[in-house]
Amino acid sequence: MAPMLTGCTPWPEEFVDRYWAAGHWRGNTLDNLLRDWAGQYGPRTALVHGGGTRITYAGLNRRVDRMAAGFRLRGLRPGQRVVVQLPNVPEFVTTVFALMRIGAVPVLCPLAHRAPEVSHVVRVTEAVGYVGPSTYQGFDHTAMVADIAAQGPFLRRVFTFEAPGGSSPYGGFSTDPAGCHYFPLDSLDSPPGPTIAHSADQVALFLLSDASTGTPRLVPRTHNDYAYQARAAAELASLTANDVYLAALPAGAGLAFGCPGIVGTLSVGGTVVLAEDPDPVPACLAAVERERVTVTSLTPAAARDWLDVLPAVRADVSSLRLLQVGGAAPVPRATAERIGTAFGCRLQQVFGMAEGLLTLTRAADADETVPATQGRPLSPDDEIRIVDADGKEVPDGEPGELLARGPYTVRGYYRSPEHNARSFTSDGFFRTGHLARRTPEGDLVVSGRLQGGQQP
Repeated sequence: MAPMLTGCTPWPEEFVDRYWAAGHWRGNTLDNLLRDWAGQYGPRTALVHGGGTRITYAGLNRRVDRMAAGFRLRGLRPGQRVVVQLPNVPEFVTTVFALMRIGAVPVLCPLAHRAPEVSHVVRVTEAVGYVGPSTYQGFDHTAMVADIAAQGPFLRRVFTFEAPGGSSPYGGFSTDPAGCHYFPLDSLDSPPGPTIAHSADQVALFLLSDASTGTPRLVPRTHNDYAYQARAAAELASLTANDVYLAALPAGAGLAFGCPGIVGTLSVGGTVVLAEDPDPVPACLAAVERERVTVTSLTPAAARDWLDVLPAVRADVSSLRLLQVGGAAPVPRATAERIGTAFGCRLQQVFGMAEGLLTLTRAADADETVPATQGRPLSPDDEIRIVDADGKEVPDGEPGELLARGPYTVRGYYRSPEHNARSFTSDGFFRTGHLARRTPEGDLVVSGRLQGGQQP
């Protein structure tokens, strides 16, 4: 096993051996898996954006190869971190896989984050690059990044994505007074070079924690653990090549990216429809009708918005077979009970965090179980504890803090020993900071964040 990036907490060797032996970890990097998928599903449609953009698996892999070559030509190297802050456009998927293909590590940063969060992420990861819009929805991302680059020694390459109507003084090839170089993202189209081999034990990408207060913490996800999570979640959702997944949440959000989301859909040869602006619900509902979407994922708040708007829009949503609702917040029962009737499809409750733990309801669950619980852990090797304030396990039915460890749950935040001491037990369980109880049938009911709990 190759050593993880300095600043990460590795899984102990006995657990590494266990997850390999169980077949959870398979030693293939995510970018290499995309090569396999392109070979398997070449002419099928991988990505759809708007009314006109349709990209095949073969075309996506070719774009990734050529963008990876462009990143290399502009000086990016294996192990370097690059902040990715893009809307739901094909360039998001291409960029993330192209960075992984050269061994660089994308840091998936929500588009809504501004200078305080982005500068923190750049500082902690020592990010040398940034990929984002020049301007987007009235905000000048490039000016923000230019200020961040002027404050520190790390950020020296900015790749600007031009949204329609976007413009920036640094939108083209240029260098600012701080010595930061700016390149249009679409200039990275270069002839592919030799394949670079790297280890699936290494960090594939960073996600940001769902911290309710303070600055976000960096969550290192390896190729092995993230590929397993997306594959297992796709299997649990019965995804096939005939499925059409709508990324109605931001593409970099855990629920939309890998639960099973974009990665899980691509793994089975399905089609991903990217909703660039998730806020106008009518546009998402129109996309469901236009593309005959079969699966999508929503937060509880977004699900309520869809339910409220659906009668007025009168979109044909009969193609939907599965609606995942959840994330790091539980679904109110009243919302859950409305979904099946309104959309005529099955609800799957999902509780998930960037740090890894996923619990989901199953297709075979009793009618009463799905609206009332967040289901059971994704993996047979997920270990769950529900503990009181003293760290002692509580009986089934009693509430306590939810703790977890497993083959896709990290053992520590990146370069954050103080948080790690509070957020992880000495034997490697992640303190989720959420209050939960276990039903007699073994399902989890998550009731919200702990007040004054272990998680800061």
